[in-house]
Amino acid sequence: MNLAQALIEALRSLTVNKLRSALTILGIVIGVAAVIAMISLGRGLQASVSEQLSGVGSTTLVVFSAPDPGIRFPKPLTMGDVRALSDPLQAPDVLAVAAQTIGSATFSFGSKTQTQNFYGVTANYFSINNLKLAEGEALKEEHILGQSAVVVLGPRLAKSLFGRQTGLVGEMVHIEGQPFRVIGVLKPAGNSISFTDTDNAALLPISLVHARSVRSPRDTVDFVTVQVRSAGRVKQATEQVRQVLRVRHQTPVGMNDVNVFVPQDMLNAINQIMVALTVFLGGIAAISLLVGGIGIMNIMLVSVTERTREIGLRKALGARRGDILLQFLAEAATLSLMGGVLGIVLGWLIGVVFGYFAKASGTTLVPQIGLDAVLIATLFSSAIGLFFGFYPANRAARLQPVEALRYE
Repeated sequence: MNLAQALIEALRSLTVNKLRSALTILGIVIGVAAVIAMISLGRGLQASVSEQLSGVGSTTLVVFSAPDPGIRFPKPLTMGDVRALSDPLQAPDVLAVAAQTIGSATFSFGSKTQTQNFYGVTANYFSINNLKLAEGEALKEEHILGQSAVVVLGPRLAKSLFGRQTGLVGEMVHIEGQPFRVIGVLKPAGNSISFTDTDNAALLPISLVHARSVRSPRDTVDFVTVQVRSAGRVKQATEQVRQVLRVRHQTPVGMNDVNVFVPQDMLNAINQIMVALTVFLGGIAAISLLVGGIGIMNIMLVSVTERTREIGLRKALGARRGDILLQFLAEAATLSLMGGVLGIVLGWLIGVVFGYFAKASGTTLVPQIGLDAVLIATLFSSAIGLFFGFYPANRAARLQPVEALRYE
């Protein structure tokens, strides 16, 4: 008996007891669907987190005040620090530096009034943080030097104030009662690790914010974003930034009054956690495949018992032991393979449904089903069928013809 004949015989045997075969297949379907759904959702979540956390880039550092416990009088970050970090002699691995100060103000347009965040930023803040414009232009150096009363709006803030996100260049919006001309509207940036939500805020020239601020001193900044020359120089640039600020702030040796946050390190750590979580969830789901395999073994043992006389008759007519073994292994493999295919489809549908509900709740989650996951699920389900089908098949092959024919 060749493999093709064995598969044909397997299909004939399985269709004799359709309900029993369907219930056996169902166990494999559930197991494979669970594996596929867990892997696809895990990968989708990993991709979503990576996309949200990669807004700043792999060559970016974020510096903010975070003094060590032993520092009693920490100094704030200032524009002088920004200029020092921009000096290639002091920090040779730093390509560019952008400053940012955060505040809250009342925005009004017509009859609409609301309180929102604003960010006073330098001109290169847009390029360093990969901010794109939907229309208009970004803040330029002349806006910073001239303390111009201009503003770039985030898309959500523009929508809530004007009721639209386009055709806003040249419009006037009042911030704390003062008129500002809209020169641009940002494209949606989503979540990022730049400590800002630019989608729902306004970007102003930092010089104007300092001029109208009641802070003392007026040139303090909340965050400094540092762009490193290359990804391979991030560690060196981090130490250079710390050293420059230690000298300027006169902090004790071995201590820091700022924290240099490396977004790429956080992104790598999160990716490792997400990969481990995906493997863990897939492993848990694979347990249900073992349960399905036990179901195959059980039904095949029942089938061997019911077909003992048939086995004896086949052997009496010249069927070899290998023919009987191949026949029952083919039945077990067919059950598991059919269950695997249906399970892949069901797992994909589960992922799509979860993605739909996630999108409806405002969370971006696109399940990702890779070819490797499909192949692993298919091969694993087939292996489960062969593994758990071998004992019943071998038991059938070892039956003696005379005893089998006499079996009632």
